[in-house]
Amino acid sequence: MAHSHEDPEKIRYVGDSRVRADRPKRYPKDYSEFPGKTELFFPDFLLREWMVAVVVLVGFMALVFAHEAPLEDIADPTNTSYVPLPDWYFLFLYQLLKYDWSSGPLTPIGTVVIPGIAFGALFLAPWLDRGKERRPSKRPVATGAMLLAIVAIVYLTWAAVDEHSKNELAQGGAQQGGDGGDIAIVGEDSEGYEIYQNSSCVGCHASDLSGATAPALLGVGDKYSEEEILDIIDNGMGAMPPQGDALDPADKETLVAWLAQQKAEGGEGEEGENGEGTE
Repeated sequence: MAHSHEDPEKIRYVGDSRVRADRPKRYPKDYSEFPGKTELFFPDFLLREWMVAVVVLVGFMALVFAHEAPLEDIADPTNTSYVPLPDWYFLFLYQLLKYDWSSGPLTPIGTVVIPGIAFGALFLAPWLDRGKERRPSKRPVATGAMLLAIVAIVYLTWAAVDEHSKNELAQGGAQQGGDGGDIAIVGEDSEGYEIYQNSSCVGCHASDLSGATAPALLGVGDKYSEEEILDIIDNGMGAMPPQGDALDPADKETLVAWLAQQKAEGGEGEEGENGEGTE
């Protein structure tokens, strides 16, 4: 734009040859240029987001009203046998550490390797799957990884809750007298009982075998044979993790034999006054 020398009030418009007339647009394309693949943010996209949020909120509130918060007993600092349980969102990791391939000497696999792979895949997701498709069937890597994570978390959480519920039922029965309300400990002055008192077993099963946070061991010889007791110690059972590596082989053999003697009075295999087995 320039003023004319002949007439100062007249304006002449001139073009600059340095600016290309066919240069590309510097602003985003209109959504109408992508039929079927784009939509208006308001109200189309925002309305769908609100609808999903309402469904999730209503479902969450329904669960809150239907199931009260699971509260435990009042904290007791003198209870040294209490076994803490993580919050629900950590239960899948808690359950993961109970398996042989992720516990004991292999604990780093359950605490570092597997979580590291999971978080690493989440961090590298933009590079692992760079497809532009939005349909899950067209993005097998992202869809498969997400389904695998969801199935694993749901199953491990359910398994942890199920084992904890069974343990609570067994513990409740033990606290109410269990299977052996009047059963006495056999061989309190034996080496087996001494090994039991000095092992980690006493923290969960109590020094009198009545059960603290685990089932009572009174009368356990009536339920399991020596081989079965040994298998439970080595491989765990329910919420009980494997304990075989925590005991010396000789001490473990003595402990198993002593536990197998814990039978109800008059139970099968127990010698009566005449020295013969009674039933």
